[in-house]
Amino acid sequence: MIGFPAAAFATNCFVLAPAEGERALIIDPGIGVVDRLRTVLSEHRLKPAAVLLTHGHLDHVYSVTPVCTGSADEAMPAYIHTDDEYRLKNPLELVDPELMAMLQMQFGKLATWKEPEEVRTITDGQSLQLAGIDLSVLHAPGHTEGSVMFRVEDLPSQVGPDSGLTRTLFAGDVLFAGGIGRTDLPGGSDAAMRASLRDVVLSEQDDSLVLPGHGPATTIGRERVTNPYLVGL
Repeated sequence: MIGFPAAAFATNCFVLAPAEGERALIIDPGIGVVDRLRTVLSEHRLKPAAVLLTHGHLDHVYSVTPVCTGSADEAMPAYIHTDDEYRLKNPLELVDPELMAMLQMQFGKLATWKEPEEVRTITDGQSLQLAGIDLSVLHAPGHTEGSVMFRVEDLPSQVGPDSGLTRTLFAGDVLFAGGIGRTDLPGGSDAAMRASLRDVVLSEQDDSLVLPGHGPATTIGRERVTNPYLVGL
C-alpha cells in the first residue's frame, strides 16, 4: 500500500495492490495527483484496475476521470455509494464560488469536469473482490449522504507483525485522528454522523488500522478512548 497527499487540501490518495507487478486499486484520487500517481504505478509496475471513492466531495474525486481513462488500456470503473452517485455528475456545481476562485488562483487555470465513463454504485455491507483484494463496504453517512469506509482484512506491508493490528479501514472523511468530518456542508447531517460513529465506527475492532481521508493514520482502539467525538457514545 502506498499513500500520498494531493496537491490541495492534503487529501490522502491510496494505492493498494497484492504485490509489485500486480493490478492495483486507487482510493480517492484528489486534486493534482495524476503525475504522482503515474510515477508510483510505474515504479512498482502496477496496472490500475479500479478507483474506489469514499465519498463524492471534489477534493476526493477531482482526478477520478483522468485516472480512469488515462492509466489503463480501457476505461476503468469508479465505485461510489449510490447516495453520492449524483455528485459525480458535476461536483464543481456543488463547490462554493469563493473556493473555486481560490483553486483557480492556486493552480492557474479554471477547473473543468467530465463524468467518469463507467460508474458503479455500491451499498452498505457489499463485498468487493477487485484486483485480488477483498473489501467490505461500510456505509457511514453524516459527512455526505453516501460516505463509506472500506474494510480490508489485511494490513499494509509497512506495518510490522508486532503492531497488534489485524485489519485496515480506509475511513475517508468519516473519522480522523482526533476528529471527524464536517457535517455542515450540503448533504451533511450531524444526527447521521453521530449514528454512524456509534453504530458503524465504534462497532469496529480496536485492532483496526485507520487510514483517514486527511491526516495521519490512527487506530480504532486509540480513537475510542481519545477522540472527543467518540468518547461517551
